[in-house]
Amino acid sequence: MIRHIVLFTWTEEATDAQKVAVTEALSELPGLIPQIRAYTVGSDAGINQGNSEYAVVADFDSVEDYIVYRDHPDHQAIIAARIKPIVATRAAVQLSL
Repeated sequence: MIRHIVLFTWTEEATDAQKVAVTEALSELPGLIPQIRAYTVGSDAGINQGNSEYAVVADFDSVEDYIVYRDHPDHQAIIAARIKPIVATRAAVQLSL
C-alpha cells in the first residue's frame, strides 16, 4: 500500500472562496479515480503555529495505482486551475505501508 501526503501553504492573496474551491474539486476525485482507496483533504485545525495550511492524504493499493492518480487528467486539471494559482509552498511524500 502507498500513502501519498501533500502539505500546502497558500499565498497571502488566496481568498476563502479559492480555498473552498480546492476542497470541493479535490473531494470529487474519489468518484472519478477508482484506484483511490482512502482520501482525506482539508485545512489545518489551527492547533499548532507554523503548520502547513492544507493537507491531502491518499491511500493506494500499489505504486501503479498512485501513478494513475498522479497523472489522471482530472487531478492535473485541479492542480493547474485551483492549486497552482494560490500555492506558496508544497511538500509531498509517498510512504510504503
